This record gives sequence, structure tokens and C-alpha cells, in this order.
Amino acid sequence: MLGAVAASTTLCFSPSTTVVLKRISNSTLPLSHGHSFSLSSPTPLHFSSHKSSRRHSHFLAHAASSSVTSTEYVKEPATNVKFQTSFIVPGCSNSLTLFGTGYREKVFAIIGVKVYAAGFYLDQSIISELNAWKRQSKEAIQGSSSLVKTIFQSSFEKSLQIILVRDVDGKTFWDALSEAMLPRIPEPTTADENALTAFRSVFQDRPLKKETIIILTWLNPARLLVSVSSQGLPSTVDATIESSNVASALFDVFLGDSPVSPSLKTSVAEGLSKVLK
Repeated sequence: MLGAVAASTTLCFSPSTTVVLKRISNSTLPLSHGHSFSLSSPTPLHFSSHKSSRRHSHFLAHAASSSVTSTEYVKEPATNVKFQTSFIVPGCSNSLTLFGTGYREKVFAIIGVKVYAAGFYLDQSIISELNAWKRQSKEAIQGSSSLVKTIFQSSFEKSLQIILVRDVDGKTFWDALSEAMLPRIPEPTTADENALTAFRSVFQDRPLKKETIIILTWLNPARLLVSVSSQGLPSTVDATIESSNVASALFDVFLGDSPVSPSLKTSVAEGLSKVLK
């Protein structure tokens, strides 16, 4: 059920048509059952369309300079969020390179509400393990479950950077994420349960404001690093999650079958195809 929208919230159907909703008292929408997030951001809400869901993010294959004055960015087109083309994530010694961007959207009734933008980073050394997919098309790469499996099983670091585009409470964020992850762990072990508890504790009772950055780094097959900051890029690790099943399930949520952000998976496939051409 669609929650109420604050007075004078603008809904954009097209560049030439605008509707203003008035005289509605509440200002929140539910992200999942029993939870909500604010729509007080001045950013207009755009109705989803088949065309917009296929917009591809621009990809830069070369790593940017690490200096502040010459840092390069890629803008995720649906949210206008900027991602550095390369950076060193907390807990890693090597610089990781951006391979694609996308966004997460929740649909309420007929309204698509963008919740966050996401960028996927890899250690570029992993390309040496992907020779089997050289000169394959973007479509072939996107549909290759074996390529995704190879990336997941690689010892090279991979990282997801999530940047919120509106306020979300931590419990709501975790509930939505765990709802997508749990079906991908059909028979969780005790270690998996402990890892999920540690993962949840990072977000429980933690308000996540607009522009909060969450970095999820798969450091090795059994170790996941979680970093959160509302003041720019995180500089420390908030939690270490010890479970290969949890780490794999998390990244499968974004790059596996039925991803929560189809635009991210499409963009990553495009980025890989350019490097492997």
C-alpha cells in the first residue's frame, strides 16, 4: 500500500508534465512491511519506465590518480551519484577499480522510489583469470553464470559501494538486504548464523541519512568487511563477517540471477566487456 507523501511533493511523469500532490499529512513510505523511510528529500520522484530501467552507466576502464585534485568520477545516470573510478577501500592495501554502477529502486503501487546508488569495484588483476570470456559480447558476459562464479571464487578483492539517495533507518535497510540474501543460503550453518547476526548489528538502531556510504568488501573467500560513514568515504572497518556463504549470498544479490539492481549488473557486464575486448 502506498504511504502518504508530504505536501507539495513533485512527481515527474515526463519532462513536460508535472503533478503536485497536496493536503496529505504523512511523509513516509514503507520500504518493507512495518518499516518506512522519509520522502522529505527535495529530489523529485520519477515514475519507472521500461526505457529508464535500461539506461547504462558510463564506464571508465582506467584507474584514476589517487590525488584529491585529479580524482576521476563516474556519474550513475539515474541518481546523479558520483563514484570514484578507483580508490583504496578500508582493510585493503590495493586500489580497486570501478567496473559498473546502478541503482536500487522500490516500487510502491505505480511509483518507483530510488533508495540508493551502487558501484562495483574489482582488483584489476582479476582480469587475468577471465581470459575465457575475452572478446565476448556484453550480452554473453551478462548472461554467464560461470563468469560470476569465477569472480566470486577469485582470491582478488571485490567491493560494493552503496550511497543512499534518501534517509533510511538501519533496520529497514538490513531487513530488505537480508530478505534478498536468506533464500541464497538454503541451509545456514552455525557460522553463517553468527555472521548474519554480526552483519545485522552494524545496521540495527542506526539511522542511515541521505549520502551515507556503505562499503561491503569481499576480502577473501570467507571474509567480508563492512564500513559505514555519513561523512564521506569510510576510513575504518565497522565489522568483519566470517562466512563464505554470507559473502557469496550478498554479492549474488547484486550480480546473480534476479539481482536487486538490474542496472548495476548490466553496467558491470558492459565494463567487463570493454576490458576483455
